[in-house]
Amino acid sequence: MPSLRCPCDTTLRADTDDELVEKVQEHLAAEHPGREYSREEILFMAM
Repeated sequence: MPSLRCPCDTTLRADTDDELVEKVQEHLAAEHPGREYSREEILFMAM
């Protein structure tokens, strides 16, 4: 299960890499406007 912990202390988990990327991008848009990361950058940071 891929996951990523945001510096704001939110942990995002998903069943697939594609789902994680989508969740992270949604979180960034809602909580950190102006911050954008590519799919590759998100997966690089994921656990």
